[in-house]
Amino acid sequence: MSKKITVLIISFIVFLFSTGVNAQVFNDHIYKFSRVLGLINMFYVDSVDQEKLVDDAIINMLKELDPHSIYISKEEVKRMEEPLQGSFDGIGIQFNILNDTIYVVSPISGGPSEKLGILPGDRIIQIDDELVAGIGIKNSGVTERLRGEKGTEVNVKISRRGENSLLDFTITRDKIPIYSVDAAYMLDDEVGYIKINRFAATTMKEFQEGLMKLKENNMQHLILDLRENAGGYMNMAIDLADEFLSGDKLIVYTEGESNPKREYKAGNKGDFEEGRLIVLVDGGSASASEIVSGAIQDWDRGLIIGRRTFGKGLVQRPFDLPDGSKIRLTIARYYTPTGRLIQKPYDEGIEEYAKDRLNRYKHGELVSKDSIHFPDSLKYSTLHTGRIVYGGGGIMPDVFIPLDTTLGSDYYFDLRRKGVFNKYVLNYIDKNRSKLEKQYTDFRDYYKNFEVDNDMIEDIVKLGEEKKIERNQEELDEALDILKIQIKALIARDIWTSTELFQVFNDINPAYKEALKIIKDEKKYKELLNHN
Repeated sequence: MSKKITVLIISFIVFLFSTGVNAQVFNDHIYKFSRVLGLINMFYVDSVDQEKLVDDAIINMLKELDPHSIYISKEEVKRMEEPLQGSFDGIGIQFNILNDTIYVVSPISGGPSEKLGILPGDRIIQIDDELVAGIGIKNSGVTERLRGEKGTEVNVKISRRGENSLLDFTITRDKIPIYSVDAAYMLDDEVGYIKINRFAATTMKEFQEGLMKLKENNMQHLILDLRENAGGYMNMAIDLADEFLSGDKLIVYTEGESNPKREYKAGNKGDFEEGRLIVLVDGGSASASEIVSGAIQDWDRGLIIGRRTFGKGLVQRPFDLPDGSKIRLTIARYYTPTGRLIQKPYDEGIEEYAKDRLNRYKHGELVSKDSIHFPDSLKYSTLHTGRIVYGGGGIMPDVFIPLDTTLGSDYYFDLRRKGVFNKYVLNYIDKNRSKLEKQYTDFRDYYKNFEVDNDMIEDIVKLGEEKKIERNQEELDEALDILKIQIKALIARDIWTSTELFQVFNDINPAYKEALKIIKDEKKYKELLNHN
């Protein structure tokens, strides 16, 4: 038997004993498992990849437990943890591949590339004397060549419009931030908006910086957007909820067979304990997002607007394995302050669990609130006004916003799926960046005056035809409004930041528009918050 398998088994035995599990019972199970591996190693008819065999056994064993207990190979560990750590080591550029060439969309603010003067629109032709243009390089190939340990150097040759020869840069890799706050801006004189895409190590720092800027601009009320936020670090969710809740109010508690009930309460003086608050959620809002929205709803601190959240209320703890791989094992469940279990049922198996969002769509839940039925046993009362809220998995919003199926068409979605919009915008900005920057001195000017014209639409259609997407005039007309908004938003992001993208895109978002309407109407807001 290989050394790796022996070490894994010994480590597993030590772990089981350390948890206080009956030693004799598990001794029998471990012997049985190691006996099978030994027999395969000694007698099986063909050679066997023992590492893969053990990995597959662990994966399938965890599948029998719940949908969120998972095995992470040593190759996947760094890739999966990077977004939550809030940074990675690299040269600090956002890039895309345009016409088989690495195109710099923008250098990341404060990163080594920006400091050296690398500009949007630059094309990377060589990396460490290796030609990377015109060779069919993929995104993964670019990442492999440009990322590396902090302090190491990489040499690049860049082609820049207006320059007759290639420009040489020696870039020293550094820590590059991965931002979890996508946008923070004022909607009018009193209402602010913050969009969080994940709960990472830097989320609270980013949130507080954004909140401070908004308060400096006289923000009195806040729309917090957690749509499609799949979660992250639990402590970040607790700290964020603490920003809105006063006193020592319970935020969430956890409980499991081997983990006694543990309560997490507000403690610090929050920076936004007063003022109207709305949280936007949808079926992609999960885990940490549900902790925040559940606590705010249970304490009647604000309104939840959108569609029922994902329903991920299982607590995972990471355990290291000897070869650098890990397992994330479910050890407890999340409960909101009223005692609602956040986790949706998974007793029909993992495959059916994975189809839940599709099933919600098929059953009409995304378009009609009346299609959602809760038994009386799942009714709970909020802790301040006694409003009725519901358990059963996920957080049901106070104001339901149906999915707008009129936005888009099959033709529009084909264009988007095939990457036509992004490729068009890259080409357009590459040709028109100087003109745009001269014509629109700031984003407000662009926001008010820039329009996607018919010539631009025709160019998009032609680009789609190059991707084998046949023109469908009826479906093009049907989706024209959202198509124009999408292109305008993508151009804004590439010239400025993701904040400007959301300012454009939110104009046609039904949940956002309803939230703004309610938060500006104090009487309506209070009626909904006190509705029973």
